[in-house]
Amino acid sequence: MTDFEHQRHKPPTQLTRPRELIVACAPLRTHVNLSRIARACGCFGVRRLIACGNAKVVGRIARDAVDPSRPDALQVEVHRTLPPVLAELRRQGLRTVGLEQATGSHNLYDYKFPRASVLVVGNERQGLTEEELSLVDDVVEIPVYGLPYAHNVATATAMALYEYCRQFPEG
Repeated sequence: MTDFEHQRHKPPTQLTRPRELIVACAPLRTHVNLSRIARACGCFGVRRLIACGNAKVVGRIARDAVDPSRPDALQVEVHRTLPPVLAELRRQGLRTVGLEQATGSHNLYDYKFPRASVLVVGNERQGLTEEELSLVDDVVEIPVYGLPYAHNVATATAMALYEYCRQFPEG
């Protein structure tokens, strides 16, 4: 016998301050991946998601993260393309961090995120374009120990969000 009891839908941990992380996605191929990223953002307390292209968040996948009746709901902005958004965020003083396999990238597990950051996520097939890479300050990648060569974009985003939140657990 254990001392554990199942607790369904445990209330979220309260942050002592708002997260200073924004997630910015290049145009994704599927609404499912964007919706899973939105759900992960909600679970991690991220309040701003920038999506590009023909972006649509599916509510039944993202669940409560995008419920407009909630004051803490994730705000989803849709823009045509990512480069002008990244340029503006950099002008505002935010550190842009690309999630990509690239030369000179940092191992996600060793990277120290600045509190005010933008996690920049690429397309499922092409990743971040050369233009998008030219607009990031740092690049982090997740080590892969088997095939396929990379994680699914929503899975990789959730892993990067976890690492950021591990470094800033209070918000």
